[in-house]
Amino acid sequence: MLTNEQSAQTLPELAAPAVQPETETMTGAVATLQALLAEGVDTIFGYPGGAIIPIYDALYDFKEQLNHVLVRHEQGGIHAAQGYARSSGKVGVVFATSGPGATNLVTGLADALIDSTPLVCITGQVFAHLLGTDAFQETDIINITTPITKWNYQVTNAEEIPEALAKAFYIARSGRPGPVLIDITKNAQQQKHDFAPYVPCTHIRSYRPVPIVRPEYIREAAALINQAKRPFVLWGQGVILGKAEQEFKAFIEKSGIPAAWTILGAGALPTDHPLNVGMLGMHGNYGPNVLTNECDVLIAIGMRFDDRVTGRLDKYAKQAKVIHLDIDPTEIDKNVATTVPVWGDCKETLPLLTALVEAKLHPEWHERFRVHMEQEVDAVIREELFPTSEEMTMGEVIQQLNELTEGEAVIVTDVGQHQMVACRYAKLNKTRSNITSGGLGTMGFALPAAIGAKFGTPHRPVVAIIGDGGVQMTIQELGTIMQTGVDVKIIILNNRFLGMVRQWQELFNDRRYSFVDIQSPDYVTVASGYGISGKRVEARAELKQSLHQMLEHPGSFLLEIMVSKENNIFPMVPQGCSVAEIRLR
Repeated sequence: MLTNEQSAQTLPELAAPAVQPETETMTGAVATLQALLAEGVDTIFGYPGGAIIPIYDALYDFKEQLNHVLVRHEQGGIHAAQGYARSSGKVGVVFATSGPGATNLVTGLADALIDSTPLVCITGQVFAHLLGTDAFQETDIINITTPITKWNYQVTNAEEIPEALAKAFYIARSGRPGPVLIDITKNAQQQKHDFAPYVPCTHIRSYRPVPIVRPEYIREAAALINQAKRPFVLWGQGVILGKAEQEFKAFIEKSGIPAAWTILGAGALPTDHPLNVGMLGMHGNYGPNVLTNECDVLIAIGMRFDDRVTGRLDKYAKQAKVIHLDIDPTEIDKNVATTVPVWGDCKETLPLLTALVEAKLHPEWHERFRVHMEQEVDAVIREELFPTSEEMTMGEVIQQLNELTEGEAVIVTDVGQHQMVACRYAKLNKTRSNITSGGLGTMGFALPAAIGAKFGTPHRPVVAIIGDGGVQMTIQELGTIMQTGVDVKIIILNNRFLGMVRQWQELFNDRRYSFVDIQSPDYVTVASGYGISGKRVEARAELKQSLHQMLEHPGSFLLEIMVSKENNIFPMVPQGCSVAEIRLR
């Protein structure tokens, strides 16, 4: 990534075309839209305002080429762009005005940065001569967003627009992806200038998005893997971002190594693949957590050793030699000391490694994972998915959904207990099927992200799974569904609590339930006000038929399912504990 000093201060020199092309006179606003078209943009999420009116005025003449989705809040717009980017693999694009419009993007920018989501956010800004005067709806969005963008830049002259946007798209999508913000003053949008044909950016002297692969490290890594008796692969979203799903599958199938995933890496390998041993982390599967501290070689691929995965770092995999494959050199040795670093895009490095590893099966080591899974099934999973209690569980909802979707749906989750249950139990047959807020944990993410995901993958069913707390944070985006007619299936798992906080208060604060008892509106009635069909499910006998009704319904559908109020999510690694101290109850 670029440093802050490289960020908003200068616009580094780009490669100039060999021949000076013919120019065309147009406004900066038109040049902005022409740049988007040249970059292959087809969908924009946004909300107009005074400082970005010139771009919206120009957009009036681009309706046939650019689909603009009018959201109900700028935070909804950026989450929708995240869902679009995560489901499609393209760069998501957002428009917002200055001041409060721009600052409403901040949460989404932080979320996109930590989850490596490629976005280009274009904000309007007051006239250049008013900068620094506290003009109406002026905020210094460049300094506000410098820590939470991969790069940002303020355009004050129309001539800069094509070059700035070319660079923005290149930086957003290259290397480790991330969000970029371009702030364009109103005078630059209005100004007419002679613009040359748009030239996409392919190189910036000060920016090296992909590190050079070092063959000696590939050889060292292969040697460690070939000597290992208990090797273990941990994979993350880097496999998906690198479009290396097939290369990853070839590597684990040849090496025979059990592999577990972070929540953002889910779907890179089908859920039912025999070498897929489950989810890592605080609410991950029992075996992958416990056996992390028993493996002799730990191979991390496109993941960043987040604290929710590692638990206590001073007790994490101390017995293991660690091989870390990552495109971002700053992630290597950041949290976990690496024995062999393998820098580079895993789409390039994995085939090199696969060519050198020996074909093995590791049957005894796999048996350890199987035994631990049986323990987890007996202690947790059976009762969660096939409960004997009167109240419905979140897990049985996901189980019934799996049977109906057969792993073909895009699952978009919010943040909380339902998120962990959905990530643990959802069947995923395809890549880019699990969209959630991982690193930032943003409540309110799912509803707008699901809207964006459907625009990104219109041919696949999209199901948003949301808690009764998170849905109320961005429920206004039902208006976006109403206006666009986008087909999103919405499941609200209503336990009448802010469930994850309540679970922690039960386990670690002597059941002192402090402000977690949340009341909700009649969601079905609210949805009907937006022209969206819905249903409330209170009995297990209605569940499967109601899910089928939702999935078969033409257009969006909201299904509110009343689940157990005080069901806890296990396994669980308590905060401050080792992954080997994971609790089954």
